[in-house]
Amino acid sequence: MNATVAMILALAVGTYAFRLVGPVLHGRVELPDRMRELLSAGAIVLLVALLATGALTEGGGFAGWARPAGVLTGAALAWRRAPFVVVVLGAAATTAVLRGLGLA
Repeated sequence: MNATVAMILALAVGTYAFRLVGPVLHGRVELPDRMRELLSAGAIVLLVALLATGALTEGGGFAGWARPAGVLTGAALAWRRAPFVVVVLGAAATTAVLRGLGLA
């Protein structure tokens, strides 16, 4: 067995172990309320960071103004509780129009 196959198997076992820990420890481990708040805030921070890097960067540099404008349009529509299709189409249309105007 070469090193690549061994690493893939190790990652597979680790992934399965992480998925198994939740159901196995459910009800046995009690987290303090403060820890739950911190974990919730941490998850939100990670999602916002992922959104920002995906919306603002491409190939290690700035993605241009069209993509962030599309993301902001989609976020505004989602905030106003527009249907999902409207959110996606609004964001795509905003990005397409700005790219068509040369604001890639």
